[in-house]
Amino acid sequence: MLTQDITKELEAVMEQLQQQGKEPTVALVKARMKTPVPMPALIATIKSWKNANGVPKIEVALQTPKEDDRITVLENTVAKLLDRIERLEAQMSEKTS
Repeated sequence: MLTQDITKELEAVMEQLQQQGKEPTVALVKARMKTPVPMPALIATIKSWKNANGVPKIEVALQTPKEDDRITVLENTVAKLLDRIERLEAQMSEKTS
């Protein structure tokens, strides 16, 4: 399984909250994250931040495109290719006529 290191993003969120004078909570951190993070990882990060003022290295599984998105992309690609084939066939028939 491929993973993505989100430590720097978490650090940035925690520092931003601290600069705003806000206490980091699971809800506040989760709302500001661009990458989905599991609750246990958020809880461990907040505990570490409060105790050591640092963020441990956190990695999460890479997000794979949803199957519906993949199907839509494939359908669009097939439609474009079919259109291209039809245009090429029309050009070839004009040249042979």
